[in-house]
Amino acid sequence: MKASSHLHRLCSTQPSSSLLPKRFFISHGRNSSKSSSPASLLLTRRRSTLEFHGKQKCLSIRASATDHVKGVETSKENASSVKAVVRATAPGLLSDLLITKPLDVYQDLIGKTLLLELVSAEIDSGTGLEKGTIKGYAHKVRTEKEEVIYESDFVVPAGFGEIGAILVENEHHKEMFLNNIVLDGLPNGPIHFNCSSWVHSKFDNPIKRIFFSNKSYLPKDTPTGLKKMRETELENLRGDGEKERKKFDRIYDYDTYNDLGDPDNSREDLARPVLGSKVHPYPRRCRTGRPRCKKDPMSEKRSSSVYVPRDETFEDVKQLTFSTKTLKSVLHALLPQLEVVLLNPHLGFPHFTAIDTLFQEGVPVPKDKNFFQLIIPRLVKTITNGGDGVLLFETPQMIERDKFSWFRDEEFSRQTLAGLNPYSLELVTEWPIKSKLDPEIYGPPESLITTELVEKEIKGIMTIDEALKQKKMFMLDYHDLLLPYVNKVREIEGTTLYGSRTLFFLTMDGTLRPLAIELTRPPVGDTPQWKQVFTPGWDGTSCWLWRLAKAHVCAHDAGYHQLVVHWLRTHCCTEPYIIAANRQLSAMHPIYRLLHPHFRYTMEINALARESLINAGGLIESCFSPGKYAIELSSAAYDQLWRFDMEALPADLIRRGMAVEDPTAEHGLKLTIEDYPFANDGLILWDAIKQWVRDYVNHYYPEPSLLESDDELQDWWTEVRTKGHADKKDEPWWPVLKTPEDLVNVLTTIIWVAAGHHAAVNFGQYVYAGYFPNRPTIARTNMPTEDPVDEEFKNFLHKPEFSMLKCFPSQIQATKIMAVLDVLSNHSPDEEYLGDQMEPSWAENPVIKAAFERFNGRLKELEGTIDERNTNLNLKNRTGAGVVPYELLKPLSKPGVTGMGVPNSISI
Repeated sequence: MKASSHLHRLCSTQPSSSLLPKRFFISHGRNSSKSSSPASLLLTRRRSTLEFHGKQKCLSIRASATDHVKGVETSKENASSVKAVVRATAPGLLSDLLITKPLDVYQDLIGKTLLLELVSAEIDSGTGLEKGTIKGYAHKVRTEKEEVIYESDFVVPAGFGEIGAILVENEHHKEMFLNNIVLDGLPNGPIHFNCSSWVHSKFDNPIKRIFFSNKSYLPKDTPTGLKKMRETELENLRGDGEKERKKFDRIYDYDTYNDLGDPDNSREDLARPVLGSKVHPYPRRCRTGRPRCKKDPMSEKRSSSVYVPRDETFEDVKQLTFSTKTLKSVLHALLPQLEVVLLNPHLGFPHFTAIDTLFQEGVPVPKDKNFFQLIIPRLVKTITNGGDGVLLFETPQMIERDKFSWFRDEEFSRQTLAGLNPYSLELVTEWPIKSKLDPEIYGPPESLITTELVEKEIKGIMTIDEALKQKKMFMLDYHDLLLPYVNKVREIEGTTLYGSRTLFFLTMDGTLRPLAIELTRPPVGDTPQWKQVFTPGWDGTSCWLWRLAKAHVCAHDAGYHQLVVHWLRTHCCTEPYIIAANRQLSAMHPIYRLLHPHFRYTMEINALARESLINAGGLIESCFSPGKYAIELSSAAYDQLWRFDMEALPADLIRRGMAVEDPTAEHGLKLTIEDYPFANDGLILWDAIKQWVRDYVNHYYPEPSLLESDDELQDWWTEVRTKGHADKKDEPWWPVLKTPEDLVNVLTTIIWVAAGHHAAVNFGQYVYAGYFPNRPTIARTNMPTEDPVDEEFKNFLHKPEFSMLKCFPSQIQATKIMAVLDVLSNHSPDEEYLGDQMEPSWAENPVIKAAFERFNGRLKELEGTIDERNTNLNLKNRTGAGVVPYELLKPLSKPGVTGMGVPNSISI
C-alpha cells in the first residue's frame, strides 16, 4: 500500500508522545552531538494528543511521500491556517554532495527537505506538561538570488497558544544554513525566528534543532511551555567534556592553550609550555578534545584544522569572511611560495631603494598565479607580458603622504598618541626611575636617565621637579617586562632583545618630544649588566645611534602591540566571554542577544591564529623579536598587567596617568594630554556604547532584585571568572553583578574591547606598519656600542645605513609580515559595523528599537566630529602636512584597507 494512502487516527490518554526528552532539544543557533539510544531516535511517532480548553483532542497525522506531515485537530473550529516560510542560503546546499546528492535532490522533489514542528509556549492546563507539537514538512518552492525558499502549511487550533519555538530536522545528507523562519497567518500577526545557523543532517546527528522566536525573556519570565527546552538547550551546549569534537558539533567547553607547541615533531625546538596554569597564567580557549602528544601528555596534538562550534564558522556562507579566507590562503599558500622565491631566510635589504621595489616592482609569484589573483587581487598582479604574477604591495597611506615621516622624531612621538599602539604611553609619576626586578639577577635597578640628563635635554625650560608636577614627562616602559627574556632570546639565531625605556616631554603646543632611550642587557655569566642611554644628537655618530635605538624601541613596541595589546587583550581575553555566554545564557536571554553580534567569528579567527600565527614556528615566532618566547611573554603580561576592571577605556586611561576623574569635564575625565586623538575619539565612542547598553539593561532590569535573581546571568559571569579566566579567579578586583549599573559597566567593557579597542589597534596595521622601517617587528643585531671593539662597530662607523638595514627584518620576514598585515587591515564587503544594523530581536521591541536608533544617531555624530577634528590644524597630533589623519575610530568604512571603521566584533 502506498504511503500516501495511509491515514492514521490516534487517540491516547497518555501524555503526547511527540514531547521530546531533554536530550532531543538543541539551542537556537547551536547544537549538541550527544548520542541517543535506538528507542529514543523515534522522534516523529504518529501519536499526537493535544488538550484544548481542558478537553482532549485527537489529531490526524497524514504521512505522505508527496505531502507534508500534518497535525490536524478533528475539530477545526477557530483554527488558523499558518504558512511557514523558511529561508536558507543557497551556495553549497546541493554542490559537492558526491553520492548523497541524488538522495537530497529526491528529498526536495518529494517535498521532504525539512521537518518542522511548532512548539507551544504554553503547557497543557490539564496535565501540566508541554503540549504536543504540530508537524509539517517544508518543501522547496523557489530560489531567490543566494537564498532557497521552503514553505510548509499548518493548521493551528485556537487553543494551541502562542508559538514560542520551532523544532527543525534536516532530511538532507548535507548540512544547510538557515537564515530565518516566518510564520504567517496567526491572529496576532506573523512570528519571526531569526536562525542564522547551520542545521546538521539527521544522518550526522539525530537530535533536532530548536529555534526560539525573536521575543526575549529573562529566565523567570520564560513561558511555561518553553522552560524545559531552555534548560535542556544549555545542557546540550555544555557537552560532557569528553571525546574529540566533530565539525558539526556546537559544544562549548574550556581548555588551556596546550596546542601551540608540537612536541612530537621531529624538530625538537617546537615544544612549548602549556599556557593556563600557576606557572604560566592565561585565559582559556575552546576545547577540541584532540588526542594528547606522546612526548608531552600535557600538550594536545596539532591537526590541519581546529574545531570551533559550527555556528562560529561561516566560511561557506557569507562574504563577510572574505578576509578570513584570504588570511588562510596567505598563510597556507602564499607564504610558502615566498620562502621558495627568497631562499636565504637571513638576507636583509642591501639598501633602502630595495625596500621601495616592494611597492614598485614586487616579488615574483611563479606558482598558482591565477589562484593568488583570485583570492588576493589587491596584492598579486599580472605581469603585462602574460608571464608569472608578482606580489606587488600598495604603498601605505603614511608613506604615500610623506615618504620620510618614519625617520622623524615628531612622527615617532605622535604615533604613541595616534598610531597603531595608543595603549602603552604612561605618565611618569616616580623619580628617579628604578626597576622593580631582583638586582641579584638583573643587575643594578637604577636607570641611567638622570635628572641632569633630562634637564640638559629640555634645555632649561623647567626643572625635572616642575616637569613632574606639571605632568610633562611620559614614558614607554618595556624594561621590566622584556628584561627577563633578553638572555634567552639572544640564544636564538637572527634576533636580539633589550629591556627599554623611552622618555618623552610634553611641549607647549601639546606635542611630544623624545628625550632619551635607555637600552639594558642583564648580566650573563661573568659579564656584568650593560645599559646605555641614547639621546637625539647633532653629530653623525650620535644621530645614527639614536636612529638605531629608535629601531629597537619600535621593534619592542611592535611586539608588545601584537602580542599583548592586540592578541591578548582583545582576541584571547574575549574568547572566555563567548564560551561562557553560550554555556550559561539561553538564546532567548536579552543579554545573550545584546552580546551576540559582538562575538561573531571571533572563535574562528582565534583558532586560525593558534593554527598558523601564534603556534610554534608560526609567523609571530619567526618574525618578531621574542622568537619562540613570544606567546610565553604574553602570558607574563597577562599575569602582571591584565585586570578586567582596567579594560574599560576610562579606567585604562586613569591607570596610565593619561586622565584623571573630573565630574565637571566632558565624559567625566580630564585628559593629561588634551590632544590625544585615540582618547578624544574613544571616549565619545565609549559613552555612546555605554548609553545604549544602559538603555537596554534598564529596560529588562528596572530593579536590582531582577538582576541578582537571574541565575543564567549570574552563572555566566561566575563562569567567566572561575573557568574562562581561572588563573585569576581569586583576584579581588572582579566586578560583582548586584545592580543594573554593575551590569552596564561589565557589558560596556566587553563591547568596547570587541569593537572600539580592537578596531583602534587592528585596522591601521598596514597604514603604519606596511612600510616596515616605521615599525620593524624584529631587531636582528645588537647596538654597535654594546661591544665597540668588534667588527660591527667598525662597519657602523664606515656605513651606518647598512647597520640599520642589518638590524631591520630580513627580506622574507618583512615580506611575510607585510602580506599578512595587508589582509588583517582589510574590511570585507559585508562587514557588520557597530551600531549600523539592528538585530531582529531588537527591532520587535519598540523600547529597544528606539534606544538603538539613538545609538545609531550618536555614532553618526561621531563621524562628523572626527571629520571636523581632522580639519583643525591646531590639533597637531591628528592632522597636518603629510600627517595621516586619525580615523581609526570612525564607525563606518567602505571595503578594503581604509584605516577606519569599527566592526561589531573581532572578526579578523
